[in-house]
Amino acid sequence: MRDPLSALTDAFTAFLFGKVETTRFPVRTSTGQAQAVYLPTAAPGLGDSGVIIGREVYSGKGYIYDPFQLYGQQLPAPHWLVLGESGNGKSALEKTYVLRQLRFKDRQVVVLDAQGEDGVGEWNLIAEELGITPIRLDPTAALDMGIRLNPLDPAITSTGQLALLRTIIEVALGHGLDERSGFALKVAHAYVNETIVDRQPVLPDIVEQLRHPEPESAEAMNVALEDVRAWGLDVALVIDRLVDGDLRGMFDGPTTVGIDLDAPLIVFDLSHIDRNSIAMPILMAIVGVWLEHTWIRPDRKKRIFLVEEAWHIINSPFVAQLFQRLLKFGRRLGLSFVAVVHHLSDVVDGAAAKEAAAILKMASTRTIYAQKADEARATGLVLGLPRWAVEIIPTLSPGIAVWDVNGNVQVVKHLVTETERPLVFTDRAMTETSAEQFMDEALHAAELEAEERAAAFVEQRLGGSESTVA
Repeated sequence: MRDPLSALTDAFTAFLFGKVETTRFPVRTSTGQAQAVYLPTAAPGLGDSGVIIGREVYSGKGYIYDPFQLYGQQLPAPHWLVLGESGNGKSALEKTYVLRQLRFKDRQVVVLDAQGEDGVGEWNLIAEELGITPIRLDPTAALDMGIRLNPLDPAITSTGQLALLRTIIEVALGHGLDERSGFALKVAHAYVNETIVDRQPVLPDIVEQLRHPEPESAEAMNVALEDVRAWGLDVALVIDRLVDGDLRGMFDGPTTVGIDLDAPLIVFDLSHIDRNSIAMPILMAIVGVWLEHTWIRPDRKKRIFLVEEAWHIINSPFVAQLFQRLLKFGRRLGLSFVAVVHHLSDVVDGAAAKEAAAILKMASTRTIYAQKADEARATGLVLGLPRWAVEIIPTLSPGIAVWDVNGNVQVVKHLVTETERPLVFTDRAMTETSAEQFMDEALHAAELEAEERAAAFVEQRLGGSESTVA
């Protein structure tokens, strides 16, 4: 309610001079000057050096991200977690990010491609465009002299070989090796490496030694030879699966000659492996250790290791421990690990919850596409997202995601260029194709139709005369 004195004063003034209204004249100005009228509402960006992702939804600014440029300044670690339901644009983001990173001369990328149709992986088209042949791990093709990776490759240190063998066995068994089984594996591995010098040791050599251990192995521990053989029986049965079981042909011989580890892009095509079988985490372990000892080098190159269906890694305690070491080791050698996961609940509620938490903690960058409301709340709780970000995640359109870069949270629309579009959106990738593509195509068709109608209307009004139009 107005003050009585103020009301009386206003009435007396109006009686003497009449009612006076303020007139505001229009102001002509530029958008650049007019923006000063509004207070800034967008958080500061990540700088202007690196790879452009798209634009911030609220401010319209270009969004640029590069873990190698930000590491040590705004990022404590260069690792990245990508989350979201299928069909919202994760695949498009991964592919354009890699293509744009490869424009820098000091970049190198390895992709574990676990998805695919029509007999090839999801990254096959990009590999072909770059003149690269994917490393296709296929048990069927391996029998016909396909690609092989040798866990006992001399390029891997003896310690690394033994750690890899233990991981393979523990993944397959679903529990850790006991001391006796571990001892049988250790002495078999040592004997094979000491006695085979004219060729690469291979897994069948380990199986043979486990089945027929040397007397020296028993004497070293003052136990009976039969005991050593019994201790190694379960280990031999697991490794035999890689030699004469459903995974035979891929890891039971010398590493295939000609694998180019200096190529800018290396694609391991795992699309022929059943994603839900125990074979997938075993493959992840073998490829991870093999890359650690043969690919990562102190040569000042910046390397990106992108893993699709990464829950196969994070959900296995033994594989997760192995990759945890790889991530710690890679930070000082310029390695950025990119894990693509559909649901965070796939890993945080799994058997490797402790290991998963450690890996998630290393990922200073998190990109979250649309999720259901309950999943978004669980994700926000685990990742520590602000409430406003959690609330909008279920409403996000395809191609738009919440980006959390070490606490700098933005909503970003991913942009795909016309050059990238045929490589990113393929018929085989329909399940991961952003709906934005279809909207763009529909909009483009509508614009063409409108232009044609407008041209027809003008021609009709002007009588179709070219001279009149001119």
